[in-house]
Amino acid sequence: MDNLSFQYPTWYLLGCAILGLIYALVVYFRSNTFKDNAAWLNWLLGGMRFLTATALAALLLSPLIKNLLTDTKKPVVILAQDQSESVMDDLDETSLEAYKTAYATLKNDLSEKYDLKEYAFGSDVREGVDFSFTDKASNLSEMLKSLYDLYSNQNLGAVVLASDGIYNEGSNPIYAGNRLGAPIFTVALGDTTPQRDLLIKRVYHNKIAYLSDKFNIEVDVLAQNCPNTKTNLVVSKIENGKARKLQSIPININRNDFFTTQEVTLEANAAGVQRFRVAVNSVQGEVTTTNNVKDIFIDVLDARQKILIIADSPHPDLTAIRQSVIQNKNYEIKIEYAGRRTEKIADYNFVILHQLPSTKHSAADVLQQIKTKKLPHLFIVGSQSNLASLNTAQSLLTINGDTKNTNDVQGIIAADFSVFTVDDATKKELPNFAPLNAPFGEFKESANAQILLYQRIGKIDTKYPLLVIGEEEGVKKGVLAAEGIWKWRLFDYLQNKNHDIFEEILGKTTQYLTLKEDKRRFRISSDKNIFNENEPIILDAEVYNENYELVNDGDVSLSIRDNEGKEFPSTFNRTATAYSLNAGVFPVGNYTFTGSTAHNGKQLTYKGQFSVQPVQLESFQTTANHGLLRLLSEQYGGELVYPANLASISEKIQAKKSVKPVIYQTTKTRSIINIKWIFFLLMGLLTLEWFMRRYHGSY
Repeated sequence: MDNLSFQYPTWYLLGCAILGLIYALVVYFRSNTFKDNAAWLNWLLGGMRFLTATALAALLLSPLIKNLLTDTKKPVVILAQDQSESVMDDLDETSLEAYKTAYATLKNDLSEKYDLKEYAFGSDVREGVDFSFTDKASNLSEMLKSLYDLYSNQNLGAVVLASDGIYNEGSNPIYAGNRLGAPIFTVALGDTTPQRDLLIKRVYHNKIAYLSDKFNIEVDVLAQNCPNTKTNLVVSKIENGKARKLQSIPININRNDFFTTQEVTLEANAAGVQRFRVAVNSVQGEVTTTNNVKDIFIDVLDARQKILIIADSPHPDLTAIRQSVIQNKNYEIKIEYAGRRTEKIADYNFVILHQLPSTKHSAADVLQQIKTKKLPHLFIVGSQSNLASLNTAQSLLTINGDTKNTNDVQGIIAADFSVFTVDDATKKELPNFAPLNAPFGEFKESANAQILLYQRIGKIDTKYPLLVIGEEEGVKKGVLAAEGIWKWRLFDYLQNKNHDIFEEILGKTTQYLTLKEDKRRFRISSDKNIFNENEPIILDAEVYNENYELVNDGDVSLSIRDNEGKEFPSTFNRTATAYSLNAGVFPVGNYTFTGSTAHNGKQLTYKGQFSVQPVQLESFQTTANHGLLRLLSEQYGGELVYPANLASISEKIQAKKSVKPVIYQTTKTRSIINIKWIFFLLMGLLTLEWFMRRYHGSY
């Protein structure tokens, strides 16, 4: 429907007509040009001039024409097919073909009446259905969430969800579908009859362990309909593709619904990612044996930092430091005394010298070994310290004073300290902690010293350093210019019922001093070194020039090798300043890789490893959960149907009065002057008038 409107009062059209009439009268009234012609010619030519002039004047008023456009959109109906492995357990080739035929019939029927969309889901959600049933997980809630994100603002009529009701990732789908605002019709696939099955339900284990440590794993064993049978839980280690048995634990299954948890102690006797296999021997008549075995991967680290405390004499500080440091499993600590030392300094990564060098023990041999091996170290100053020897052993902090006279000092976090962050609670509470004993004298830090703590003496905040850290000749070191930090640990517990503040100061200081700076000019890294079999291997690479600036002007190649020696070559893609590679999905197993590049004529290489672990979520539950599907349908206004009645879904959707087309009406407004036929009409009138004037002997 078209409507005409004007931006000026309508009576202006009368003015346009009067203007057109005046113009026609001026040209043709009492004109002698056509006196020899018939009288009607003047009237005809005058009428055409009147119409043209009137129309042009009216167009100057910018009249508008409004069009009402109507668009009818069909309701959107979603066909969502579960593509996880568990769905296929109950489908043989014949039943699969029958289901695909029924699915195709339903699809054709729905597409004629509605705007049909198809999605497959399992480990992820994607468009299109291929009936491959290879997904390693089922995530029903993610499917419903994706539909909400895509169609919440559209005319969503209904969702047809075909699944066995098993989900092993994400939340309960019952609480994910309530935002859709559309009925959910579920197609119940799979078999709800409990089958005879024995399986490894779950294995609890740490992702990392430390070399030479013993660690525990807990294995949940589930048996259904296997009463009065026996089996063995076998734990093996996979080495070079072969299984070496470590332990075997007998299990007696004494009831239909059997469950037990077995704890197994293993030893981390080799560094790197270690693969262990947990299995239960099958029993006769099992529906499947794929869930009898589960492989786990544990990253065994040989990166524990060994810390040696060498003290002038026994002191409560030593126990406080030890109890704090051992909370971190990355550290191994030992205490020795200068007069009866047996440990080799070279065997340790970090040395704490408590009141050394002292008046009794110069510790010259210890300091020389630390210097030779370039070991990071921390000096703790006390009443037995020899300040002159201390000033010679390091230059971060010079103390000119007397250890026989001391000040009671508290610690204040330096406002400009930026080597690592300190919690606000620590900054606020530490100055109130029990005072330490610092030598009386003058304190002077060097230019390369980073002051973490200043001294508060009484109520006066001084600029005397209490704890400084820094680097000299490529060796990280620190100086704590007071003894008695055991009082901080006790005070922290007295005030806060924990040791968090004390352990933050000591832990972060230790972490900074023990951290080894990576000086390699070529590095390959990843967020993790244990991947699932259904996720791609993502690696990043960095190349540095001689000034340790990132460059990426050369190519970086990578060769991945499996246990059998098969190689998979790849080339990294350049990013802004570095490199990245998506190597794709790899089979289960351990892999090593070697990356190489050239910079300024020098060949750079990097070696590493990663492992791919199996995803066995779909094999842990073999009984379909139609109760979940029924509840989902009933709660959101749909129905549950079985594959044999798949065709009835179209009629059930059509019976829903809420599934209707939506009519959208929009108004389109445009100026009449933009209508082409009006231009040609006016041009035609002017042309016809001109032609007739010429034809009858005028211009």
